[in-house]
Amino acid sequence: MSFQVPDHVKPIRAAVQSFIEEKVYPVEHVLEERGTAEGREVMGELMSEAKAAGLWALGHPKEIGGQGMPFLDYVYVNEVIGRSTPAMVALGTHSLQDSIMLKEFASEEWRDRYLKPLVEGEVFPSFGMTEPDVGSSDPTQLQTSAVLENGEWVLNGRKWFTSGADVAAYTTVMCRTEPEAPDHDAFSMIVVPTDTPGYEIVREPRVMGRHGGHCEISLRDVRVPESNLLGPRGAGFRIAQRRLGPGRIFHCMRWLGQAQRAFDLMCERANSRVVFGKTLGRHQQIQKFIFDSLCEIQGSRMLTLAAAHKIDQGDEARVEIGMIKVVGASMLHNVIDRAIQVHGAKGVTEDTPLERMYREARFARIYDGPDEVHVTTTARRILKSYAIGDGWDFGTR
Repeated sequence: MSFQVPDHVKPIRAAVQSFIEEKVYPVEHVLEERGTAEGREVMGELMSEAKAAGLWALGHPKEIGGQGMPFLDYVYVNEVIGRSTPAMVALGTHSLQDSIMLKEFASEEWRDRYLKPLVEGEVFPSFGMTEPDVGSSDPTQLQTSAVLENGEWVLNGRKWFTSGADVAAYTTVMCRTEPEAPDHDAFSMIVVPTDTPGYEIVREPRVMGRHGGHCEISLRDVRVPESNLLGPRGAGFRIAQRRLGPGRIFHCMRWLGQAQRAFDLMCERANSRVVFGKTLGRHQQIQKFIFDSLCEIQGSRMLTLAAAHKIDQGDEARVEIGMIKVVGASMLHNVIDRAIQVHGAKGVTEDTPLERMYREARFARIYDGPDEVHVTTTARRILKSYAIGDGWDFGTR
């Protein structure tokens, strides 16, 4: 495979980057203040402009109202979208995983109710998996339960880091529905509208000093129709893997966009800031920062595109995804950290986007599975392949 951006993708990729740099960058400080009237108004204007420019919902399937960009093409575009976190919403990409999950697994009733407005950006989704009292590195410990009574699911439990619940129309809740089944067949996903009696947002914890919509929710005798189940009973983990596999590719490509933006800022600063009679870039230590960052970005990019290529061919690419999740998160943190160091005190102020990017980079080693889990599961898969005599194919066979 080629790692170059395909020629047919370059025009739309360039248009997306221009939109982000010209429209989104100047208002990032406004969009970061969640829940303000000004922030909502500005985001609404950006969404309308993206639709008018033909840049809206690029990766969503055509049959649900998107533009149907093929997976691997969209991966290259997502690299550019990642340069600014609010751009995901401004361009309608934030709902891709949820809209595909509804398309594939929801009942006709819920597809009719949510799919079109979800893709249009008229409603927002949220996903409830993590729980405050349970180690999420082992999701088989989840305690939230749902019992089927007279055609209704009755849910009880607590979730937190239910991102976006404060503005969402519904939360997809991972819960135990099959208490007698083996752990990975014991959980299901159920759609819970956020206005359902018993659904309560307990608090929105401050995360690294900021409110970011990572809500803690309580479910107390929440009743929803039996048809709110996604897929068959006990299929929660299988559906989650279908959701998270491509999602981790998208995460890693967005991390590359963030890292590339930080790299740009670092190099510009190195060429313009003078200390001890010469620019920072002429000092050997700063040159090492730039060299190391370039190597890490390029290495992570190659791994991510290779994983995307395997998924595009129908492979689950679990080893490759495990690698890019860990390598990508480390790369993101390291590059932004060096960029801040080159900027000095300015790098930890709101005068550059680096301060915000650094906070978000720390999350990368935790969400969608902590690094430690990916390291362990990936190593086990490799060792298993050797135990049965297959070894590992580095692409040389």
